[in-house]
Amino acid sequence: MTSVLEVAEELYGLPLASFTPARDARARELRGTHLAGPVKALRKPATAAWVVNLLVRRETEQVAQMIAVGAALREAQAGMDAAALRELTRQRRQLTAALTVRARALARSEGLRVTESVAEQVEETLTAAMIDGGAAAAVRSGLLVAPLRATGVEALDAAGAVALSDALGFEVAPVAATLHVVPDSGADRGAERLARAQAALTAAEDEVAERRRISEDAAAATERLQARSLQIQAEIDELRRRLAGLEESAQRVDDELAEAEEERAEAESALADAVRHRDEAAAEVARRRE
Repeated sequence: MTSVLEVAEELYGLPLASFTPARDARARELRGTHLAGPVKALRKPATAAWVVNLLVRRETEQVAQMIAVGAALREAQAGMDAAALRELTRQRRQLTAALTVRARALARSEGLRVTESVAEQVEETLTAAMIDGGAAAAVRSGLLVAPLRATGVEALDAAGAVALSDALGFEVAPVAATLHVVPDSGADRGAERLARAQAALTAAEDEVAERRRISEDAAAATERLQARSLQIQAEIDELRRRLAGLEESAQRVDDELAEAEEERAEAESALADAVRHRDEAAAEVARRRE
């Protein structure tokens, strides 16, 4: 007997626009059975979730490798030094970025243009699958209904992001891209080859656009850091000028202090002489009065 999980696997592999009518049609077909209610309750996936589901079905092996790398990285993090952790993080970002580019190309071939915000959610979901074991199981199921985001601090609700509680632990079967072949027609074969070439071109354009965005972001970050570096250097130069001025002032004060101390010594000596002369004069006066 067909299970809800089998129906879900079929529905979540359909084009996004086809999900709701197909789900409702299956629920009507199953009317009177225990499956009708659960099938009708299946949620339409968010765009980013649908794109990840598509990637899992079309690039099953690459996604499995990504998840395996994520598990290895999680194990390696214990006791790892800072330099190694930075390198592992860099590798993780490269891998998720490359798979995000591939996911956008697959979605485009299905007639869906992925916006930057959706692409960001796709990459966050793939990153979560590498950071968190529960997220990895949710992604591998191919039954995501919502994107995932792992903060590394708060617990991730993987169960809430899939269509069914049974989805965690389920692995969707890989699906090859559909090719429409019409035999014995040179014109149709030419049109098919053209369509394939156009799809390849579109995928390549998407990848170029994504790489350009990454390059522009890197250039903008470089410009910000260069500006900050110039600002800091200007502040250092100003502090050096102030230090030189203070050192010059300190030298003048030292010179004036030396002169003041010399004058004080002379004044104290003169005072001592005056006191001595006074005492001698007083003694002479007293002697003569006797």
